[in-house]
Amino acid sequence: MKKIVIVIAVLAVLGLIALAIILMVGGSYNDLNKLSQGVDYHWSQVQNVYQRRADLIPNLVSTVSGAANFEKSTLTEITQARASVGQVKIDSKTAPTDPAQLQAFDQAQGQLSSALSRLMVVVERYPTLTATEGFRELQAQLEGTENRITVERQDFNQAVQAYDTAVKSFPTVFFASAFGFQPKPYFSAAPGAETPPKVQFDFNGSTTNKP
Repeated sequence: MKKIVIVIAVLAVLGLIALAIILMVGGSYNDLNKLSQGVDYHWSQVQNVYQRRADLIPNLVSTVSGAANFEKSTLTEITQARASVGQVKIDSKTAPTDPAQLQAFDQAQGQLSSALSRLMVVVERYPTLTATEGFRELQAQLEGTENRITVERQDFNQAVQAYDTAVKSFPTVFFASAFGFQPKPYFSAAPGAETPPKVQFDFNGSTTNKP
């Protein structure tokens, strides 16, 4: 009888240990799933603001192209840069897990940002164009969109940091991959990337670039 009691006690202890492990793993899984969904949410927000910028560019090109003697090569450059962004195939709702895929997306968007900045510099030479209501409105919308891009990229990186920290933490690190949770890449920040590019015009004749 004493042996039976000991066996039952041992089984009870093992059962409690197994239950504790199950609860721990289950809780960690739920936490990882919540953090992963948070990353995906912020990724969709990043995609939304980049798409907003892409949608504004055709109107900008159309407005600028009406200026007499405007540098057509500049318009061609920004049109091609926008097309290159569209060629990067990436899920708009699920954050990428492949660093190379995110890098390709980021490089394409960076090329578009550079082309857009050069366009704005060229536009400075056309005060009649910059004084029009249509251009003013587009310039304001683009500036606001650039601000949103910076904010959404930062929010995305913070969400990825929280998720990756959880994936690599003890004891989650031992079973996260078994449930399909892999570390996700960040946007790499270039020097000064925390400040969105701003080009603001003094419509009385001079141009001011603000950092």
